[in-house]
Amino acid sequence: MTIRPLPSVLAERAKNELNEDPNRLKNDLQSLKDWIAKQPHLRARTDDQWLLAFLRGCKFSLERVKEKIDLYYSCRSTAPDFYRTIHTDPKFNEILEMGVILILPNFKTGAASAYEPLVTIVRPGAYDPDKYSITDIISVSHVLTKIVLMECDNATITGTQGVLDLDGVTIGHFVQMTPSVIKKMVVTTQESLPFRVKGNHYLNTPAGFEIIFNAIKSLLSEKNQNRLYVHNKNYEEMYKYIPKDVLPAEYGGNGGTIKEIIECWKEKVQEYSSWLEEDEKYGTDEPLRPGKPKTAEDMFGVEGSFRLLQVD
Repeated sequence: MTIRPLPSVLAERAKNELNEDPNRLKNDLQSLKDWIAKQPHLRARTDDQWLLAFLRGCKFSLERVKEKIDLYYSCRSTAPDFYRTIHTDPKFNEILEMGVILILPNFKTGAASAYEPLVTIVRPGAYDPDKYSITDIISVSHVLTKIVLMECDNATITGTQGVLDLDGVTIGHFVQMTPSVIKKMVVTTQESLPFRVKGNHYLNTPAGFEIIFNAIKSLLSEKNQNRLYVHNKNYEEMYKYIPKDVLPAEYGGNGGTIKEIIECWKEKVQEYSSWLEEDEKYGTDEPLRPGKPKTAEDMFGVEGSFRLLQVD
């Protein structure tokens, strides 16, 4: 097995909260690899560290892992526009440079916060909606998320927190958020990924925000509705959930500057360049799926028919 050893703090949490058993891990991984090999429609990664992320995200329930992996790769086939801006696309670097998506690396690695949920800040006001679409932004986030799944154990063990900073958003940003886009966004960024979402926090909310907020909220289970926090301009309230050690200086924290975080991710994407290129070959061949092939309508429903998502 090529598995990264865990710090004792995370190993204990993985055991107690996720049912992780090092003595069973080799067999679990082999079971998944055998299952993937038998699926005629599925082209999936079988790296040990990659599969381990899905095992942790599903608390080591093999049946749930199989469903999650199938869903993850089905999304690539049924919502290709949400994966089209890849790391070699000039748009990718432009979006990365603007700091629209900041996955916080937590520079204070010796701090207790190093083992807290991974925090991502999304700043849609940083991009021009006349030049870029929300699907471009989500595509970039998917690339970065692949790296997180391979590298960040605390994300798959202790979970994630999201911050949506709406400072500078315009009507141009809002009109991109159609019901169809919102449904695909929730499925591809939450339901299909092996992360336990611990909270989503909203900052600098403008007039009209309630419409989008209520649309997103209606897609979530009651448990996840209770994990939504609207702070607007009250950063002190946010600090009760997200340590200052993690946050960028621009948000009152001491976790580095936005520029430093961007540079960190540019280097990381470069480091993973060949891995990301190879990853493009994975997905599903729906005509080969046993039974009925999945379609976008199956996956995301028709306009107006929001379904309740259970995100663990």
